[in-house]
Amino acid sequence: MPQKSAAAQQPPKAQPSTPDAVTLHSTTQDPDDFAVQISDQVESFIVAVTEIAKGDEPDSAVPFLLLEVSQLLLAGGRLGAHEDILPDERYEPDLGAEPDMDGLRERLAVMLDPVDVYSEVFDPYEPRKAPVAARISDDLADVVSDLRHGMAHYRAGRITEALWWWQFSYFSNWGSTASATLRALQSLVAHVRLNQPLDDLDGLDTDEDLSTAEGTLEEEAGQVMAEEIAAPLGLRPVK
Repeated sequence: MPQKSAAAQQPPKAQPSTPDAVTLHSTTQDPDDFAVQISDQVESFIVAVTEIAKGDEPDSAVPFLLLEVSQLLLAGGRLGAHEDILPDERYEPDLGAEPDMDGLRERLAVMLDPVDVYSEVFDPYEPRKAPVAARISDDLADVVSDLRHGMAHYRAGRITEALWWWQFSYFSNWGSTASATLRALQSLVAHVRLNQPLDDLDGLDTDEDLSTAEGTLEEEAGQVMAEEIAAPLGLRPVK
């Protein structure tokens, strides 16, 4: 078992409390400090989501998740702004079986029901496509899975490997997934806190201009989403 580096053994460092205090990693900053800060944010997110999923405070779940996803995306932004990180080894070491995310996914789905489903566009720079249904519970479980994979490397002392994985998976999966989840959570909180119910939930349906062979299924999915989201937000069901 490889020995952990000094960075891996150091206690997590406190994160900046204001945006002005945040500095991007550069050639003048100790890479170990950067690694510790990223790993601390990653671990904090994993622990927080796991605790929230227990459902002890269901009324605060959405605001808490909004906060945690926002903080995680700060780490993602730092990884994205960093120069490409290359692993020490050509092939990724075997980590064994991946942790089962089904339990976390199911607990989140139960707790978030019926606001779990939301409308998502996968890539804003692709040719215009109809939105599809996504689930916050699925997204959070997928993000945690990606982060845990990198954390396994970090705890084994493979610091560069961990940073490489977190950066690579940020670009390829968890960055866009967390961003979409953040948008959904922010929208939920905004409608409730601003007392601005959606007057026209049909907006969740596919635009007529974007109709395809799957248009009927997409419209039905949009209607189901509207009905699921309406109740907890105090909205009248769409007729």
